[in-house]
Amino acid sequence: MMATMKKPAPAFAAIGETPLTALPGVGTRVAEKLAARGLLTLQDLWLQLPRQYEDRTSLTPIRQLQPGVAAQAEGTVEAVERGFRYRPMLRVAIGDESRATLVLRFFHFRAAQVAQFVPGARVRCYGTPRAGQHGLEIVHPSYRVVDGEDATALGEQLDPVYPAIEGIGPASLRKLIGLALDRLPDTAELELLPPAVLRDRALPSLREALLTVHRPPQDADVAALSAGTHPAQRRLALEELLAHHLSLRRQRIALQAHAAPRLRGGALAERLRKALPFALTGAQQRVYEQILADLDKPMPMLRLMQGDVGSGKTVVAALSALLAIENGRQAALMAPTELLAEQHLSNLRGWLEPLGVRIAWLAGKVTGRARASVLAAVADGQAQFVVGTHALMQEGVVFKDLALAIVDEQHRFGVHQRLALRDKGSARNGDDPGVVPHQLVMTATPIPRTLAMAAYADLDVSAIDELPPGRTPVQTVVLSAERRPELIERIRGACAEGRQAYWVCTLIDDSDEVVAQAAQGTFEALSAALPEVRVGLVHGRMKPADKQATMRAFKEGAVDLLVATTVIEVGVDVPNASLMIVENAERLGLAQLHQLRGRVGRGSAASNCVLLYQSPLSAMARQRLETMRQTNDGFVIAEKDLELRGPGELLGTRQTGLAAFRVADLARDAGMLPVVHEIGEQLLREAPEIADKLVERWIGGAARYASA
Repeated sequence: MMATMKKPAPAFAAIGETPLTALPGVGTRVAEKLAARGLLTLQDLWLQLPRQYEDRTSLTPIRQLQPGVAAQAEGTVEAVERGFRYRPMLRVAIGDESRATLVLRFFHFRAAQVAQFVPGARVRCYGTPRAGQHGLEIVHPSYRVVDGEDATALGEQLDPVYPAIEGIGPASLRKLIGLALDRLPDTAELELLPPAVLRDRALPSLREALLTVHRPPQDADVAALSAGTHPAQRRLALEELLAHHLSLRRQRIALQAHAAPRLRGGALAERLRKALPFALTGAQQRVYEQILADLDKPMPMLRLMQGDVGSGKTVVAALSALLAIENGRQAALMAPTELLAEQHLSNLRGWLEPLGVRIAWLAGKVTGRARASVLAAVADGQAQFVVGTHALMQEGVVFKDLALAIVDEQHRFGVHQRLALRDKGSARNGDDPGVVPHQLVMTATPIPRTLAMAAYADLDVSAIDELPPGRTPVQTVVLSAERRPELIERIRGACAEGRQAYWVCTLIDDSDEVVAQAAQGTFEALSAALPEVRVGLVHGRMKPADKQATMRAFKEGAVDLLVATTVIEVGVDVPNASLMIVENAERLGLAQLHQLRGRVGRGSAASNCVLLYQSPLSAMARQRLETMRQTNDGFVIAEKDLELRGPGELLGTRQTGLAAFRVADLARDAGMLPVVHEIGEQLLREAPEIADKLVERWIGGAARYASA
């Protein structure tokens, strides 16, 4: 157990909150440029951390320079060449005592720069050499002409390189951050974490960590700093992760201070279970019971239900919605695309309308009188279950009594959109503004445990980690695009046997810039090569009615081969489809490839997924395709995706907070999360004012949306 939290010194952060205009050289114009990047106070500059380091503490003889390895070199100008033929270019050859030559190449330069490079001048430069036409060269090195005492003076510490800020040069930014660091308070005023936490993990104080990261000493471990594993960076990452965790937990606590309707019963849900042509899996039953327990409490449920493709999340959501409906209230399900929303609508109507449940459909294409009729039914409670897209959140949509809000693939929505749906039920028609609906979030993109711990600390997480019986694992093969003719023959055979197939392309129209087979061209080529096969085409630019007609024909067996863009990634359920071909698979991420593969293997027939790639493959693309070949486990794939792409890209840039980590890396720093949770819960219990300061320090005004 950790010691009891101590309250911070009264002077805490007073200096850190000083506006940047207090620094010499920061007038109105400079302050505006800094503010555009969210830099308003001294504390903001303390936390504006370097993205890399340059080692100017030594000189490397030109002969010892290595391609791809950044270094500092010095030499005498031997020749200058200025070219104008195609575009302006300046090449400067320098040589040193090792009798080797290095070329400095500039594409952007001024006349004053050219005048500096006179033969015999001594130039010190820093950059990453690469092989050129005449030996090693550095493109746009940082440099200066040196003479006298300047020629012998070297840096005493690593030079930080900061993220660029428009209108402020690197040297000016370094100077401003240096001035801000000169005003760092003593440790006692700055520190928020308990001494025992730092002592037990051999971590420095915040003051020490900031000074080390901004001003690394000459003997600092450059490799550790570059990898983000230096103790100073780990110290900062711990505090940043803690701030994000506290922000999410605080959001949850604030929401759970509201009331929510207690939903009891289950007779209607039991009628659905008996009518279903299948039994729930053990995982579905477990998750449903967790939801039932949440809905029976007088505080809002906040639960994430994740499960692999085809694991049966929708039926669990339907059973949960029936509890709200049985209690005389409303439920809503929102999906990010019309295709996915309509798939849900089709399933829900088939399951619930025989039970007498009135389901309404609301999407952007529902207009005029039809829209007015739906809005009236939602407002007076006639519509018991409302299914739709982001149209559900529009201003004119008013629920009579929304008790359960279900959001599918929530990471595809912006934060304001998710808050808007929750707020639709927060007033119960204006009678009681303290009541909010229960929330159930669904995702078919399995989330790595480490990411779930950090990204969804405001949610209880349930996993449907079991597929329905009778499903056969999909066999995945990786083939070069040169083997397309073999694949076409394979499709011919599969369709002749009564099976169906998908052929997914990454573009709609042909492009000269990207080597990819476009859906339109592929549709025409396959139609010509397979005259006996009924080929359909679906892409995002088609009229919704045409798209749905083709999808319906495919589902009913009137189309054998569906050529499509990734629009069919989610929401399509055709059990007879047993072959998935993904063109230019190297262009897609792991999560997207896994979603596409999940479109087959939904029946009892053996299914296959063929990933076609265009050479040459990058190292990351090769790893992705190999991962797909080796495993069908969505959670294993999600962990690999986190490792390859990082959390910000994995969740999407609209997942506020996660994409903006300054120091922390969830894949690298996962081991810190248990202690982050432990410290966080103790802070919330014993020192909430410290928790507030941590959130303000690292997140600021973005905290409201961190868990939305």
